[in-house]
Amino acid sequence: MSALDTAMYVLHLVFGGVWTGSVVFVTLGVLPTAQDGTANAEPLRAVVERLRWVSRASALVLLASGGHMAGGTGRYTVESLTGTPRGHLVLSMVALWFLLAGLVEVGSSKLADGFDQKKVRQPAREARPFFLAASVVAALLLVVGGVLASGFVSVDSLL
Repeated sequence: MSALDTAMYVLHLVFGGVWTGSVVFVTLGVLPTAQDGTANAEPLRAVVERLRWVSRASALVLLASGGHMAGGTGRYTVESLTGTPRGHLVLSMVALWFLLAGLVEVGSSKLADGFDQKKVRQPAREARPFFLAASVVAALLLVVGGVLASGFVSVDSLL
């Protein structure tokens, strides 16, 4: 494995972990605080804007690093992605990645719109289902990534 391949794997894991952790933190730490009204809109706006930044940056880094891992290493072809269990896991990860990005964008938009009106409780209630779903998707991404990294579905299934 080359230094570039190693760097791509590290970037992929770090940004995936930061992204999923950020989503779960907002779901379990920030939203309850907003729902009970103990936080003001201004500090919460900063948290949501940071989450958006983390989410968008992570999506780009994961696209680049995942693309390199899938295509640049020569390990995956269209046939291996669509015809093997390991390929199906990779495609599942891509679908979950898109779903996570969409859920975070919708949920954070609902929060930001409410915070612009100096409201906290109602936007938190409206965004909650999106962040709960995003947290489940984030956990699934980590599970699929763990299965891929563990080798449980062998690389031999690609050949």
